[in-house]
Amino acid sequence: MNKHPSYIDTIKPITLYDELAEFLGAIEGGLYTISYWEIAKMAGHSCATVAGAWLMAEKGLQALYGEHIPRRGEIKVELKNGVQEKHTGVVGMVLTNITGATRDDGFGGIPGGRFNRTGLLHYNAPIETDLRLTRLDTGASVGVNYRPGKVVNPMAILMSAVGPDATAESKASFPQRFQEMVATVFAHRDEVIEVITD
Repeated sequence: MNKHPSYIDTIKPITLYDELAEFLGAIEGGLYTISYWEIAKMAGHSCATVAGAWLMAEKGLQALYGEHIPRRGEIKVELKNGVQEKHTGVVGMVLTNITGATRDDGFGGIPGGRFNRTGLLHYNAPIETDLRLTRLDTGASVGVNYRPGKVVNPMAILMSAVGPDATAESKASFPQRFQEMVATVFAHRDEVIEVITD
């Protein structure tokens, strides 16, 4: 059994409907939830970047779908930065897991073109916000920005463990302090996430 920080269990899962999963019989009714812990395991860790990607997806999907359940595989994902810039590749992987969107390496659909997941994830997009999510069925879109610096300083915490002034004590306490920092990001989600609707 994996032991992880307790705050992870307090994060509400994201519920989605995946028509492909229903069609293939993988998930009865096509309705499922994805937890932050699942995303953290996929990424290999929980950090401010992974948390921010989760929160951008959470807040963006809420704004895009309102009271309706988001439809996985039917969402275009655009990221302003390049895949190797500012950990944007990590953000893209998180968003792929949640939305199903991929570049050219995902499921290409069944005969007739249904359920295609490729060509839905874009880096270096000509957008003003960090992220833009667009519904394929309606064309509605939302922009999302993530500003963790409003509440935390991840680099300062990291340097306290690996920088020239790091002490044995700061190195030993680093894991706990780092995860407390991530928990702070989640606790202040309304401050660090900005959603811009059309």
